[in-house]
Amino acid sequence: MNVQWYDAEAGPLVRPYAVTGGRTKPGPHGVRFDLIALVAVEPGGADTGDEALLGPEHRSLLGLCRAETQSVAELAADADLPVGVVRVLLGDLLEAGHVRVSRPVPAAQLPDERILREVIEGLRAL
Repeated sequence: MNVQWYDAEAGPLVRPYAVTGGRTKPGPHGVRFDLIALVAVEPGGADTGDEALLGPEHRSLLGLCRAETQSVAELAADADLPVGVVRVLLGDLLEAGHVRVSRPVPAAQLPDERILREVIEGLRAL
């Protein structure tokens, strides 16, 4: 049985594992990208000539990041790719020096809710 993966509107479909070369984790360092981590193009990053060596999905993510800094979740939605695939591709871009990632502040470093409420009450008292 010969099954052809094709969508009339989108053209040939590519399986996610083919986009990442079968990889499920980003880079050899096992970097973990939170959904709310912010991704931006590295201004002094890799040479733009290097981008020609990247796949179309990599270039698409770079294009989205050039327009504005975006979270991993936003990139996945805008690129219409699964989050796992985007994480692997971002790992490639990070290692190549094309992007920088700002990780979210850990919950342990955020101010306590009680302190924030006291500040709000103090401001209201003014």
